[in-house]
Amino acid sequence: MTDPAGSELDRLVAVMARLRGPGGCPWDAEQTHESLVRYLIEETAELVEAIETHDRDAMLEELGDVLYQVLFHADLAAATPGEGFDIDDVARATAAKMVGRHPHVFGDAEAADADAVVAVWEEQKRREKAHRTSVLDGVPMGMPSLLLAEKLLGRAARVGLELRPVEGGPTDEDALGDLLLDQVIAASARGLDAERALRGAIRRLSDRIRVAEAQADAGERPVTP
Repeated sequence: MTDPAGSELDRLVAVMARLRGPGGCPWDAEQTHESLVRYLIEETAELVEAIETHDRDAMLEELGDVLYQVLFHADLAAATPGEGFDIDDVARATAAKMVGRHPHVFGDAEAADADAVVAVWEEQKRREKAHRTSVLDGVPMGMPSLLLAEKLLGRAARVGLELRPVEGGPTDEDALGDLLLDQVIAASARGLDAERALRGAIRRLSDRIRVAEAQADAGERPVTP
């Protein structure tokens, strides 16, 4: 019996090949990985919006658009000298990575709860990325600034850098959202760039993390300002 989902995915791959092949779409044919980045970001943002607004139809459409971007990049890679991989290679590598990072499912490891699963996942990543020398290696600094800030909090904890929250902060996401918006409004009224300000703070936090790493390597206790 054929897999209906697989056959539809094969059809989409064939559509992509037709569009980028001889006699296909001129626009598609001239795209590069770099030229498509803006569309990947836009489609991802639209998917996030559909998820957060619980719009089922929009989610279906935007998931397709994100999938199409993956297929586009894979098709480009297959036709680009020096890259030479296609969507099957992407799927193969991803399946192998997921199996390897879930030894509690596909192997003999045990993970009784979500926290244990995260610990297993991180340990597998450390083994795979043994060449990395810093906890900041692999962190995409082009992430949206709030997501990047949260990412760096976890990296700071790994090197023993304690970051104390301000007392009396918001206790739910609605209050937090209102507080963040108020800060942006206040910054704008003073001619300040809130995005640039946060990214500057993130760079300073990155510097502190690297200092804490060096202190840990030297056997010193990280200093918390």
